[in-house]
Order: sequence, then structure tokens, then C-alpha cells
Amino acid sequence: MNSVSAALQRLCDPSVEVSAHYLIGGDGSCWQMVAEDQRAWHAGAGQWCGLDDINSRSIGIELDNRGDHPFSEPQMVVLEALLKGIMARWAMPAQAVIGHSDMAPGRKIDPGSRFDWARLAYQGFAIQPAQNTDPQAPSFDNFRGMAHAAGYSLAVDDQTLLGAVRLRYRPWAKGPLSPADMTALVPHAS
Repeated sequence: MNSVSAALQRLCDPSVEVSAHYLIGGDGSCWQMVAEDQRAWHAGAGQWCGLDDINSRSIGIELDNRGDHPFSEPQMVVLEALLKGIMARWAMPAQAVIGHSDMAPGRKIDPGSRFDWARLAYQGFAIQPAQNTDPQAPSFDNFRGMAHAAGYSLAVDDQTLLGAVRLRYRPWAKGPLSPADMTALVPHAS
């Protein structure tokens, strides 16, 4: 959406059948639209860790950002506070914090390449690649197995899977599968 007010209007319009539990504006404003114990319609078709119907298994947080600029400091601060509370209330591990692009590779690209996953991981609100690991020789068979073990269980082609993993862990990366792509999927530390 082009503005937080447009996103809020759309998320509250029952005719479009899309909603989220929370919306965080670029200025740090936060709206709760659906109770956390209720189902929202934010994720759509997808899969994570072999589970589908992600809408029934998740708390959806939408962020006011078109994807062409960094997320604002006030927005990230509010997101971090919100995640801290949600994770405590639901005993949710960092491995459960994912983006739409993780559960629906190829169909969804948000939160996008400008989202600061490393910042969240540093605070324990997301996972990050293990450090100082020896890279494995790149092969899509191994990559696919490692991605599946990390949670990427939706059946997609190799390039779509690579794109989704890179969007999360190596958004600057280009070109063919590399040893660094394999390293990004080594068991993660929170």
C-alpha cells in the first residue's frame, strides 16, 4: 500500500478478506485489529516447517513499508517491543518468527530485502546463520535439504527457494548458488 492509512483501510475492509493482528506505521504508531487468539487473514497460501494454514497458526504483523526504503527506527522499536510481548505470552521461540516470503516463496516478497533481520536476531527475536562455519560445496540437493530443515517446506523450484532464502539471509546476493548460501542455512543460533 502507498500509505499506512490506505493499509489500515484495506485491512479493516471485510470485502477484501485480508486482515492482520497488528499494523505498525512508519512513525511507530501501532494498531491491533484482531485479538491474538483469533484468526486473521494475513498469510494466505503457504507452508512453514511442514505445516500449512499459517493464518490459523500465527500472529500477523504488517509493517508500513513499500519495500523500496529502509524500515524506520520508530517502527523497528515498536516491532521489537511487540515481538518481545508476543513471544513471552505465547512461549514462542525465535525460530517461529518468519516473514511472508519465508512461508510463501515466490508468491510473497515481504518484508523484503530492506528489512533488518540481523537486528531482530541480535536481540533474540529471530534466528540468524551460525557464525564461523566451513561452507559446504554448493549443490541444490544439499541446499534443498538444509532449507527444509530450516523450515522452508513449501514445494517450489530451486531458484524460487534460493530467492526466498537470500531474501531472508543474504538480500544483497546475486548469481548462482554459492557456498555462502549453504552457510546461511547451517543450524541457526538465536
